[in-house]
Amino acid sequence: MNAQRIEGTVALVTGANRGIGQALIKALLARGAKKVYATARDPQSLGDLNDERLVVLPLDVTDADQIRAAAEAAPDVAIVFSNAGVALGRGIAEASVLGQARREMEVNYFGPLQLIQSFAPALARNGGGAVVTVGSAAGLTNIPFLPTYSASKAALHSLTQAARVLLGSQGTSVFGVYPGPVDTDMSRELEVPKASARDVASAILDGVEAGQEDILPDPFAVEFGRQFESSPKASERQMAAMVAALAAA
Repeated sequence: MNAQRIEGTVALVTGANRGIGQALIKALLARGAKKVYATARDPQSLGDLNDERLVVLPLDVTDADQIRAAAEAAPDVAIVFSNAGVALGRGIAEASVLGQARREMEVNYFGPLQLIQSFAPALARNGGGAVVTVGSAAGLTNIPFLPTYSASKAALHSLTQAARVLLGSQGTSVFGVYPGPVDTDMSRELEVPKASARDVASAILDGVEAGQEDILPDPFAVEFGRQFESSPKASERQMAAMVAALAAA
């Protein structure tokens, strides 16, 4: 795994209008990125981005045409941060779950897949570069109160592993990020300790610059990752116990 220098690089971030994506934009600029493509479904939601190094692009990661257009508009990109994600389904038996699960898979799995397909040629032309997929600890062990979201992140984890091997031949490094609870709109309802998006973004860039292929960017993720590596079954039980404790609170 090749370390990637942030200073002087050209990066693209999906889902840059809030949460980790917005924090990544700020962190990339603070570390001296040469250019940052900030993308969102609604470019106006990015607000007033006052930096001449920023280029705003419309990008819905479920729209193949927009992904291709973004790849054409960013031919100089060296690092792609696949960050856009959604969490919708809160159960498994409700009638609405299937539609929510399909939407989660479209955004959290098929979106990154199409992103990799479209940007891989540019990365190869630019010396290899890197893809950074922002997954979740829930992709390693399912969180029962977010069952379909967890499944979509598990699919992303599997895709990340395959891309690491298949894009390695063109010199492209593929980093997987597995945060725990982060203080964003997505986790607003969770009554658990949360890391700040700023700290998580900084840890992600630290991992990329260190060539760390699996990035655990917060204390929960570090501890959970240690448990998962030791015993996936114990991690499953730990997650079930945490959910039971939250339900009883």
